Amino acid sequence: MLLAVVTAVTFWIFYVLPRWAGVTPHGMAAMYVGKAPTPEALDATVERLGLDQPIAVQFFDFLRTLLFGQEFTFGRETVECAAPCLGYSFTTNSPVLPQLLDRLPVTLSLGLGAAVIWVIGGVSVGVLSAVKKGSIFDRLAMGTALIGVSLPIYFTGLLALAFLVHEWGLFPVSRYVPFAEDPVGWYQVMLLPWITLAFLHAAQYARQTRAGMLETLNEDYIRTARAKGLSERKVIFKHALRPTLTPIVTILGLDIGMVLGGAILTEKVFSLNGVGAYAIDSIVAKDLPVVLGVTLLGAVFIVICNLIVDLLYPVVDPRVRIAT
Repeated sequence: MLLAVVTAVTFWIFYVLPRWAGVTPHGMAAMYVGKAPTPEALDATVERLGLDQPIAVQFFDFLRTLLFGQEFTFGRETVECAAPCLGYSFTTNSPVLPQLLDRLPVTLSLGLGAAVIWVIGGVSVGVLSAVKKGSIFDRLAMGTALIGVSLPIYFTGLLALAFLVHEWGLFPVSRYVPFAEDPVGWYQVMLLPWITLAFLHAAQYARQTRAGMLETLNEDYIRTARAKGLSERKVIFKHALRPTLTPIVTILGLDIGMVLGGAILTEKVFSLNGVGAYAIDSIVAKDLPVVLGVTLLGAVFIVICNLIVDLLYPVVDPRVRIAT
């Protein structure tokens, strides 16, 4: 249901909204033809894309292309876009989906690697800050978390490149290599982008974990657990931390979904040819099918991550399993 709504809204943004803004079918076709288009080329593009058809017909054709594929004709050449067809890029003259799949491993490597760092680091710092409330560590950690939340990724990324790579040489200057080809080189290239992206999210997770832990530690069942003689480690990690992880898992699902949809700024700063960098290049080139494809791909990841989060709730907090 959510994917259907996202598909309809995306179609409305890219096809209906420009018409409301006064863009004619030939004006929309000019985005696909390129610079200095001829009237004949505009007419051919309008007819090929059906831009002169009613909105309902265009939406039906859009859904049919997405679900069943379509053949694109360019003069004497016919190119088939198999289902699920996200459209045909007229900048690269190729279907959108294969190009997204080629760049997806880069974004997966970036998003999942950074997620491991920010979850472990953020939750650990949040737990320690809650246990040592008011200490120097707590104040330094929350101050650092505030800085992490406040600074944009392009600022911290450029600082990391300037000092950690070019000035001090702590990280190598190299391009992305697939994990299957060179695991060590893949790790070396991805480590700094992971840390930079994780610093932004870990700060939020540390603050969220600290707030949840402080609230949970004041519950009656925590006092009962301590009165029964349980060790402080067992009280914290078994009884106090697990309920605190429920909102953390919720945030994690949304964050991973958005990151896998395209970590745009991080990929551009570190010259990673992933989905996010591809989206920026397509926006600059006004390649609307690619932008549309990236939007739908991001929606798919968010839906999948939300489903995984729903399945993890009973594992993280047994009270959810008992309630259901």
